[in-house]
Amino acid sequence: MSSPTVRPLALDLVHGALGFAFVSVAAFSVWAFAAKAFKNFGGELGMYAAIAAVFLGLSGLLLSPLAGGMGRFYKAFLPAFLLYSLVWCIAWFGLKGRTGEWVGAAAGCLVFAWLSMKLLGSTRGWIAAAVALFVLHTAGYFAGDWAMYDYWLKKPAFHDLAPADKAHAALMGKLSWGLCYGLGFGAGIGWVFNRARVGA
Repeated sequence: MSSPTVRPLALDLVHGALGFAFVSVAAFSVWAFAAKAFKNFGGELGMYAAIAAVFLGLSGLLLSPLAGGMGRFYKAFLPAFLLYSLVWCIAWFGLKGRTGEWVGAAAGCLVFAWLSMKLLGSTRGWIAAAVALFVLHTAGYFAGDWAMYDYWLKKPAFHDLAPADKAHAALMGKLSWGLCYGLGFGAGIGWVFNRARVGA
């Protein structure tokens, strides 16, 4: 059986970034628009599960060419993203704060890169791919953090806003985080899947 056609790395980076940005904004919309609903329906963990479901459900529709088809994409992405999410949540709930975020990003990117490449047929160069994923993912994550807390919710100006303006700023902050996170992580996914296809 022949390997899927290898596309240029730059194309996969752009495809991954733009496609996953759309998916991520949709997923972060759960947090932005429905966070209060989860207070009595699974709490923070339930909200994370709903967000993960949006990520899993939409990613294949937009990113399947990265793997050469929907079946191949989900074969690799579903278990890799679930394990990444589990590792990130363990780090976040266990360590909290910046430590949890950094540990979750590092460990999550390592397992995502290795497992997805393994399931796509080649782990050749997986460490380099994991490093690229970590850099792109983490740049997007912390750019989103900055966009939310240092731009939209910047203190003390935020406290002087009217309630409706505060709600708007909070909404835009969450969606901005989703956009930045999706661009960074998506570019990293494009890199990982391209390297797996090159080595297959």
